[in-house]
Amino acid sequence: MQDQMINVCSLHDVPEGKAKTFVVNDRDIVIARYDGKFYAFDNLCTHDGGILGDGEIYDGEIECPRHGARFDITTGEATMMPAVADIETYDVHVDNDDIFVALSD
Repeated sequence: MQDQMINVCSLHDVPEGKAKTFVVNDRDIVIARYDGKFYAFDNLCTHDGGILGDGEIYDGEIECPRHGARFDITTGEATMMPAVADIETYDVHVDNDDIFVALSD
């Protein structure tokens, strides 16, 4: 399978320091804006299925609002218990005012 760049949203849709959820090809993807950069990852906590897009970003990590697990938004690495499994991350490309995410077919 080859990844394709999909236009997900506008730069203005995701405020600095926040995360927002989008449905892309029947998948819930979170776009986060942190320190002027954009990151994309799955919207499901690997611990207990919490919705990461509803979480807060602290020092480059998103915290699951359900049980407090944290994930590095740049790598998807689980950084705080109770989660031990990483989340999937996706490449992001910004072109003019549009945010594109690389997803497999």
